[in-house]
Amino acid sequence: MGNLANMTRYAAFLRGVNVGGVNLKMAEVVAALRGAGFDNARTILASGNVVLDGRGSAASVRKKAESALREAFGYEAWVLVYDLDTVAAIAESYPFEPEVEGHHSYVTFVSDPAVLDELDALADQARSGEKIARGDGVLYWQVPRSATLDSTIGKTMGKKRYKSSTTTRNLRTLGRVLR
Repeated sequence: MGNLANMTRYAAFLRGVNVGGVNLKMAEVVAALRGAGFDNARTILASGNVVLDGRGSAASVRKKAESALREAFGYEAWVLVYDLDTVAAIAESYPFEPEVEGHHSYVTFVSDPAVLDELDALADQARSGEKIARGDGVLYWQVPRSATLDSTIGKTMGKKRYKSSTTTRNLRTLGRVLR
């Protein structure tokens, strides 16, 4: 198990898993990450959320996790990694009413500051009922359930340019990750 003293508990959010033909079994993901030296890796829900212990920075954990997944599954793996305190702070800073009937509350994690600027600029184009606000390295948004894919942010997220640097999670999912 190694020395836990210098371990940090991280959330690793896999991008584009179980959509678009990349179907991974979460048990195999855990096995690949444990094989790469990440003790205590476990998945939350089946949508590419992993909590694991790692040494070093979030950036080094991200690199190591991406190469382990690319090697194990032969796909272009993109992973965004944050320590759990950071995830908690992001979730607590959600600027809208978190539970609104008929709406989804989302957090889009963005690793590239230029991409965050671009996404933030879309706030002016928000559709009816869609709310968009910038946070620290994230974009907060809320959208009517029926309009997620048709929303300003929903349409933009599908573009190839955003694949490597963004991933979106429901606020409820983040609550499960933090439990």
